[in-house]
Amino acid sequence: MKTFEVSFRYQDRKSGSEGSTVKIDASSLPGAIAKATREFVKRLDRKQRFDMNKSGLEIRAVCLNAGGAAKDSEIEESANQNQLE
Repeated sequence: MKTFEVSFRYQDRKSGSEGSTVKIDASSLPGAIAKATREFVKRLDRKQRFDMNKSGLEIRAVCLNAGGAAKDSEIEESANQNQLE
């Protein structure tokens, strides 16, 4: 699993630009965006959803790390330490 940081922004009628950032574990970028979007929209009330639909939703996603690659490197380091002893 990879860790993604997904940021959302939309124009609210009262406070201007609103948004949030969520960290999600997913196997792919589209899966992370879909999962984070569902969580983000669930937290909005009816008027906020209307504003989001009217002005659009800006989504930015960044892959923070690949979980499998980090685990593999940790395993290799521990194996090298055992060989030295």
